[in-house]
Amino acid sequence: MTLSPTSRSTIRRGKDRAVTERTALHDVLDAGIVCHLAYVAEDGTPRIVPTGYGHEGDTLYVHGSTGAASLRGGAGAEVCVNVTLLDGVIYSRAVFHHSVNYRSATIHGTATPVTDPDAKLHALHVITEHIAPGSWDHARGPSPQEFAKTAVLALDLTEAAVKIRTGGPGEEPEDLTPDRVGASWAGVLPLVRAWGTPQPCRHLPEDVGVPDYVSLRGPQHGPQ
Repeated sequence: MTLSPTSRSTIRRGKDRAVTERTALHDVLDAGIVCHLAYVAEDGTPRIVPTGYGHEGDTLYVHGSTGAASLRGGAGAEVCVNVTLLDGVIYSRAVFHHSVNYRSATIHGTATPVTDPDAKLHALHVITEHIAPGSWDHARGPSPQEFAKTAVLALDLTEAAVKIRTGGPGEEPEDLTPDRVGASWAGVLPLVRAWGTPQPCRHLPEDVGVPDYVSLRGPQHGPQ
């Protein structure tokens, strides 16, 4: 399946970097952990907040406190969500062409509050397993009080744009002449991120080892 750009999800600058395969959207969401949720606050001013998320099928879920302005302001309203992954810094012979390699997904739509208890619990399961795979089956589930204090918003992934930059620097012809081409270093400095050594909580007994769902977490879950 492919994305069907709307007027606000159509990429106009750097159109050659637009990716229309819906699988690319899911790939970016799979690789990320934190999104930025943009909404209009009660006073009419725009706000943007970082938050954890999860997605299943063509639905993105975000959650937070029922008292959070972002969850209140986004409920039933038009919002915009972005996930961007930085893959490297581009060094050019001209500062104008310095850039970054990245993968970015932007979703537009109406955020729908998830209020049905079963649907809400399922959404929290999706979010938890995206951020910390394996935790839902081992950690204590939400208490009635915790459940009541948590709000969940669902956003359809239908209206979305994906933009990806790869490769080296773009250069002006005058910077590729024999007297300029070697005047300064040009290329890509890749950004490689990896999980570190698990650090146990100070309350954890010494005889409790690190479980496989923590120690064996792989790159398919995305360290970003």
